[in-house]
Amino acid sequence: MNRTDSPPERLAGEPPCATRRDTLRFCAGALVGMAAGLGQTAIAAEPARARPQPGDRLVAADAEGTPTPLRLADVSAEGKPLMAVPFDAATGTVRDGSRLNKLLLLRLDPAAMEPSASKHAIEGVIAFSAVCTHQGCNITEFNAEKGLLLCFCHFSQFRPAAGGERVAGPAPRRLPMLPLKLDGDVLVVADGFTSRPGATL
Repeated sequence: MNRTDSPPERLAGEPPCATRRDTLRFCAGALVGMAAGLGQTAIAAEPARARPQPGDRLVAADAEGTPTPLRLADVSAEGKPLMAVPFDAATGTVRDGSRLNKLLLLRLDPAAMEPSASKHAIEGVIAFSAVCTHQGCNITEFNAEKGLLLCFCHFSQFRPAAGGERVAGPAPRRLPMLPLKLDGDVLVVADGFTSRPGATL
């Protein structure tokens, strides 16, 4: 091994990126990791932007004044989707700081739901991300006759009874679901989204 191929000397206690040879290899990765960590810290510092957490209640997305948790009876059968956002009752934080937290709630016939949907629903009420997985448009319409959620930006269609499966249009994947449970008759988040909400990049 000649001199130029020799590994660079490193003083005891120096970090891996203390030498020129290692700078590109190690420091680039370290910077990426630091940036990701800072991003997570920023979200953690802004509870309104944090993704839904188990135990969060749901409140109407357009509600004004004191947040009122939604109840099972607030979601009508086979009706227009109800737009909602998570609500941390312990801190009084409405998690509406990110549009990726916007949800749409439907009430379907439990007997018509496939297991992929029913396991995340409660008494026929099911919650989906309201953001299309194609280019991030809001999904607001439900064709009850066909049992399809519709995105009017590029006409993607999703079947909620089949767990948000995409059945038409350019969206590359199904709509994420948000598992639900009940506290009395109040709708409560049981777990995080089943997949990442938002557009596929």
